[in-house]
Amino acid sequence: MSPFDFICGGETLQALPAGALYWPARRLLAVADLHFEKGSSYAVNALKLLPRHDTRQTLSVLASLIETLRPERVVCLGDSFHDRGAIERLPAVERAEIERLTRLATFVWIAGNHDPAPPPDGWGEVAEEIDEGPLVFRHEAQFGFGRGEVSGHYHPVAALTVRGRGLRRRCFLTNGQRLILPAFGAYTGGLNALDPAITQLFPDDYDALLVGRDAVRRLSWKQLRPDPSFAQMAWVREVR
Repeated sequence: MSPFDFICGGETLQALPAGALYWPARRLLAVADLHFEKGSSYAVNALKLLPRHDTRQTLSVLASLIETLRPERVVCLGDSFHDRGAIERLPAVERAEIERLTRLATFVWIAGNHDPAPPPDGWGEVAEEIDEGPLVFRHEAQFGFGRGEVSGHYHPVAALTVRGRGLRRRCFLTNGQRLILPAFGAYTGGLNALDPAITQLFPDDYDALLVGRDAVRRLSWKQLRPDPSFAQMAWVREVR
């Protein structure tokens, strides 16, 4: 796993192939849009037949990062739980794993539009947003915000053509002052990095840091292409 170093808000940050952000100077790990128990939500509502192991998969990747990096804090940038009943639906094994991880590092749960209720006592701190020196961490980017901002919400994906084949990859988006993280959860759709909802937040140039299996690759937005896929349309229906 090779982290990709880049500058945002004057700070050296690392985009990880797992789709998480690490800030070495502060020993801070950030993840966005975990959407725990999304699979069980669809199963309960009989809307889709999704496997109910998404929380386990997401926690497995998160645990590996925490055990490897040993961060002091883990900042979850909102939409950590898919709906109001997600915490109650957590299986005992997954609940125990969350409790174990919250003993390894201090968790900060940023409120998102899918988080109507805070997590249980003992799982960490809850906040609307947090300021960390030159950076501010929140769920959704604020239009016109002028300094280092780290957020999630949009589940950005990049579409491109390689050797005549179309590819889609989760990605970070940044212009050096604003950073949007990809969704970390196992069963999350994506919004194309060229969608107007995203481009309005970057009036000038911005780059996509594409998440690969073992590395992160940086591309200009000019190298991407539109992708009105089913996954993108599903994301639009869900968050709007």
